[in-house]
Amino acid sequence: MEFLYSQNNLLILVVAVLSGIMLLLPAFTKNRNGRPIGPSEAVAQMNQHDAVIIDIRSADLFKAAHIAQAQNVQLADLESRSNHFAKDKPIVVVCEQGRTSSKAVATLRKLGFDKVFSLDKGLQGWIEAGLPVRKS
Repeated sequence: MEFLYSQNNLLILVVAVLSGIMLLLPAFTKNRNGRPIGPSEAVAQMNQHDAVIIDIRSADLFKAAHIAQAQNVQLADLESRSNHFAKDKPIVVVCEQGRTSSKAVATLRKLGFDKVFSLDKGLQGWIEAGLPVRKS
């Protein structure tokens, strides 16, 4: 107990606890909005679980390059078109750089979809990983 009576030791203990909390915080916030997955995990979800790929980028960007099995659904239309997606299959949401897909993931989770992921770094991450894209 003498350890806690020293002001320096107490300060070190507080810093250690706060550091631990800060390290754990991203794990809790990512799961709330859908865990980002890398391109290799997205491919595994596609191959092993028939994951649905939803590309929320504009139609022009989608036509320029997209993942072969992706469906282009604008973020504004996602809720109205969600009845076309099976709730028992994983969904991977793709945007340009991985920043706006969390909004789509949150929308789908509110609609009852449990297995929803965002593609980390978006289509740019997919391309950087050397994976193929299709042009329309």
